[in-house]
Amino acid sequence: QVHMVESGGRLVQAGDSLTLSCATSVRLFSTYSMAWFRQAAGKEREFVAGITWNGEYTRYADSVKGRFTISRENAKNTAYLLMASLEPEDTAVYYCALTIGAAGTPQYSGEYDYWGQGTQVTVSS
Repeated sequence: QVHMVESGGRLVQAGDSLTLSCATSVRLFSTYSMAWFRQAAGKEREFVAGITWNGEYTRYADSVKGRFTISRENAKNTAYLLMASLEPEDTAVYYCALTIGAAGTPQYSGEYDYWGQGTQVTVSS
């Protein structure tokens, strides 16, 4: 059974930074692409950032480009999302996701096979 657990979400003020972590129990974690998605209240889940198995390629949503950084530590089966210059519009539940079959950094949530339970990030103005 695969476990993926996000942590690090909390209430912060606009302009603050925050790092989310995603610890997984997936075997061969180092061979799969990972991503972060988010879902704000009343909105659809949206792609935030993705990273290939070796960290060589990353992709970001336009809304977070230049502010967020995705990374991974394969030796620890963990992925991270460093969020800087946070804005109230970043308020959402953040999910990490892993794809077994897709190459690259797909933006479509249906390409991902495993998901965490989510962690709430709230940015106050």
